[in-house]
Amino acid sequence: MFHIVLVEPEIPHNAGAAGRLALATDSTLHLVEPLGFSLDDKHVRRTGLDYWQDVRLHVWKSFAELQQAAAPEARFWFLSTKASGTPWKADFQPGDYLVFGRETKGLPAEMVAEAGAQGLRIPMAPGGTRSLNLATAIAIVLYEAVRQQEPDWK
Repeated sequence: MFHIVLVEPEIPHNAGAAGRLALATDSTLHLVEPLGFSLDDKHVRRTGLDYWQDVRLHVWKSFAELQQAAAPEARFWFLSTKASGTPWKADFQPGDYLVFGRETKGLPAEMVAEAGAQGLRIPMAPGGTRSLNLATAIAIVLYEAVRQQEPDWK
């Protein structure tokens, strides 16, 4: 249904959780190198449980390589605390790419700047935290995108 993109992820648990989210939503997981872990890492497999082998997974050498492989009409949404749009106002379509940055630094500033209206942030109460866990952020945005499609899931 959607594409979850993790650019230079560092924590294997988050990649494993993203894999489970991909399976739960009929989505594809894309990992952009360098990775901060091995895909053979027991933590990735443990978080993905016995589902990991069923995840539609693509590993890319660069984000540019992923973009070149995507369909010409593909739409990319860039998630960052520095973006101005919100998922609640985005008009998600099946096949969209939801792009998340690495846990310690997020997406590069130039990527967020170039995103323009395709840059999204998850609203948070002032004075709370400055960011959310990557797997949590993926779940929030992915399920908003799925909700907009009104799938007939049980």
